Amino acid sequence: MRLVSLIVAVSLVASSAELPVRQVVLYKNGLGYFERGGELARGETARLDFRADEMNDVLKSLTVRDASGGTVAGVRYDSSDPLDKKLGEFPFRLAGGGSMVDFLDQMKGARVETTSASGVILGSRKTKAAQGEEREQLTLLTDEGVMRSFDLAATASLKFTDAALQAQLRAYLGTLTASRSKDKKSVYIDSANDKARNLGVSYIAPTPVWKSSYRLIFGASGDPMLEGWAIVDNTSGEDWTNVRLSLVSGRPVSFLSRLYEPRYARREFVELAEADVARPKVYEGGMAPMAGLAGGVGGGVMGGIAGGGPGGMPPPPSPKMEMMLRNGGNRAAFVAADSMAMAPSNVATTTIAAKELGELFEYGFSAPVTVKRNESAMLPFVSQKINARKLLIWTEGVNPRNAAELTNSMGKTLDGGPITVFDGGAYAGEALVETVKQGDKRLISYAVDQGTRVSTAEESGEDVITQVKASQGLLNITKIKRRTTTYKIRNVDAKAKTLILEHPLHADSKVVGAAPSETTDTARRFQVALRPQADESYRVVEDHTWLEETALSALAPEQFVFYASQRGMGDAARRQLQALAEKAKAVAAAERDRESAQKQIADLERDQTRVRENIRSLNAVSGQQELVQRYAQQLSTAESKLVALRDRISELRQQQEKLQAELDAAIGQVSF
Repeated sequence: MRLVSLIVAVSLVASSAELPVRQVVLYKNGLGYFERGGELARGETARLDFRADEMNDVLKSLTVRDASGGTVAGVRYDSSDPLDKKLGEFPFRLAGGGSMVDFLDQMKGARVETTSASGVILGSRKTKAAQGEEREQLTLLTDEGVMRSFDLAATASLKFTDAALQAQLRAYLGTLTASRSKDKKSVYIDSANDKARNLGVSYIAPTPVWKSSYRLIFGASGDPMLEGWAIVDNTSGEDWTNVRLSLVSGRPVSFLSRLYEPRYARREFVELAEADVARPKVYEGGMAPMAGLAGGVGGGVMGGIAGGGPGGMPPPPSPKMEMMLRNGGNRAAFVAADSMAMAPSNVATTTIAAKELGELFEYGFSAPVTVKRNESAMLPFVSQKINARKLLIWTEGVNPRNAAELTNSMGKTLDGGPITVFDGGAYAGEALVETVKQGDKRLISYAVDQGTRVSTAEESGEDVITQVKASQGLLNITKIKRRTTTYKIRNVDAKAKTLILEHPLHADSKVVGAAPSETTDTARRFQVALRPQADESYRVVEDHTWLEETALSALAPEQFVFYASQRGMGDAARRQLQALAEKAKAVAAAERDRESAQKQIADLERDQTRVRENIRSLNAVSGQQELVQRYAQQLSTAESKLVALRDRISELRQQQEKLQAELDAAIGQVSF
């Protein structure tokens, strides 16, 4: 009798019911909100299956509601502990491929009922018959008090009479069963009363980010059309059948917390140290609460440019139309025949309920949606006219591009995504657009324009001082440099165009003359009308302003005079600078006199050295006493001059220090 006989005799789990998905809300941050619901019969437990990597988000967000008025007794779920750790909590072990003897020998003292007798297990063993055949035997202390051995092969059934032991065995086998599905974890919801009930459950779980894809269609006449599709991926492992589907544009903050993995605290062995001397405890200092910080994040909004199509010209014919016209065809007839190439998609009409959700935006599909598991769906959520005009845009280092200016007056936020552009019945190019709120505008470029060329030339003027201020010993000088950028534009096409020049934005510059049509975080945009087959020149003049700070004590006398002569300098400021210039000149003159005296001393000392060398040489030659006396007289005269010069240097040093102190005091009082 193998172990499988025992498994058949044990009921593993109670009946459970699954709740189908009723509503799905997908977000841009990789999460989905799910609602499930359904009727549960009396005695049923609701079971939800998830992947292991979903459990942290599920446990963080799970909400349970009983619409029938009952209460929820609790929520259970499969633990993430290793299998060995789970099985180690049971008082027995079922080895893989083990026999009944191995298991029953662990259950000594347990009461069982067999087809032959009932009693308490004394043990179980394997024996060999006379013919060498291996036999499995169970020894019981029967209810009559007799010890008997039974051949397990001849025993049709065996049952533990202890209900607690039966429950443990069920739990053990259930743990083994659950371990076979490593990627699936179950959550069980129990009710506090035993009756039929209507249960609702909601939670968030990781999902693929839903995506937007647009088609912008320019026709020969009429307003442009914008068609938007939402791409939804169902990787949940189960069908979404007739669910209420909503798509939310925006990125709510989300993060992962380790809630599913059990946490174990490490504990240390601690003994009662009665004989130890008490020691002081050092507590860490507390931190005062941080005061609230006011402020926010600002951002530029792309403004609009009023007007119709470029130069009022009709859209260019498509390649197919040009070929037909060259063959003598009629343009109007071709437009009618070719309209299918530029018409929006024919899709089932679905009402989209678009509404603001705080800083987010929701697209809700009015009709139920079905997406099979491991499949994706394209769902139309925008199909209406849009305010758009064609133009060109040029950015430094990039060729001019065919572009469109989109104004969102559609009454809903447009989620960001790729846009495929069709113009005159033909594919024209592709673009990307960020999320555009209602009333906002965006420029998109979708193709390189081969008929427009742009070159630039820059000229810079001299620095001009516009303001000089002094305070606390510092001189603040405001300067302006004018820079002119000339854009030379050639339109080789036989049609008028509207060009947007993106001029780099410098934070310290101000435009002189014509203001830009709009400004972004990185550029100023200027609109230029281009005539057919003509050259244009457009100049952008900017004044760049910056501030220089200099210590007044570091300025030379002529620099004080220079700043005093600047235009816009007030009389009081000019007088203060001129007074500083005079004091600085006096300090400089005293320093020059001291340096001159020091040079004279150096010259005299060199002469003395030369004369002493001559005297030493002459003393070795007889008859040169007269000349030696003359050199000695020169040394005496030079020594008298050195004494006078050293006295003079001392006086000049004192004078310079006095003048410098007066200059420093005057600098400290300057303010204008």
